Amino acid sequence: MSEHGWGPNGQDAPGRTAPPEPGDTVWRLRSRACWREAADLLRPAAERDPAVALIRAELLIEQCLFTATHWNQAEQALRLAEATVTTTEQRAGAACARGFLAYVASVLGARDRLDEAQAALGRTSALLPPDAPGRPLLDFRRGLVAENLLHDPTAAWIAYRRAHDGAGERGDELLRSSTWRHLAALALAAGDHERAREGFDASLRLREQLGFTVGVAPALAALAEVSEPEEATRLRAEATTLVQALGGVPVWLARQLGAGRAPGAPPDGRIGRQAGGPIS
Repeated sequence: MSEHGWGPNGQDAPGRTAPPEPGDTVWRLRSRACWREAADLLRPAAERDPAVALIRAELLIEQCLFTATHWNQAEQALRLAEATVTTTEQRAGAACARGFLAYVASVLGARDRLDEAQAALGRTSALLPPDAPGRPLLDFRRGLVAENLLHDPTAAWIAYRRAHDGAGERGDELLRSSTWRHLAALALAAGDHERAREGFDASLRLREQLGFTVGVAPALAALAEVSEPEEATRLRAEATTLVQALGGVPVWLARQLGAGRAPGAPPDGRIGRQAGGPIS
């Protein structure tokens, strides 16, 4: 899987190749923050194909991650995927998506779902053999939980490193753009500015090359944290322009940059707090 769902080369779930045109269209919509349109495109196939149902759920969970809204849509899509899975690999994928939704809800939503996230990711691990294609994504999501919910940088680093190496072996450059960024954030927290800059720069370069437009602004803002003042100002200005062009997403970055009022903030204001590191 190219991090969540169809990627830039028409790839979808592990071991499955999507028809080029639908995959390309879904990728273009996803990369431009048009998750609902991408999900609507997949709806007919999702009703009869468990693998497509899972891809659609992943898209809508990613929408929650960037908007901090639309929780019910993601939950409904995931329940459909969970109800239609037929293979061990699909069950693992659905459990991994369940863990990720619980993680996102814990970071940006109105209540703590840490136990649910850990349990779901634990089920995923039990279902997947060590060399399964879904392992890098699982490791990455376990790293997110360790970093931002358990506040355990050592466990997070180990998980991200496994995910990074596994994504490299599978050629999943989108996932590597995320692992680079999180490894860099941990390096920065440890005071290693050189390694942090290397990782943030690699993450930005990959996202630009892949055309993952909605993910470029967070990469720009991260690189600004380890840049000289003049360059940092330029990078943040670019990130602000991009966030505004995409309608104010990611909402958590929009608030950090002062790029407009973020819609749909949860009642407890959790979106306004600083997480232990990047949340995705």
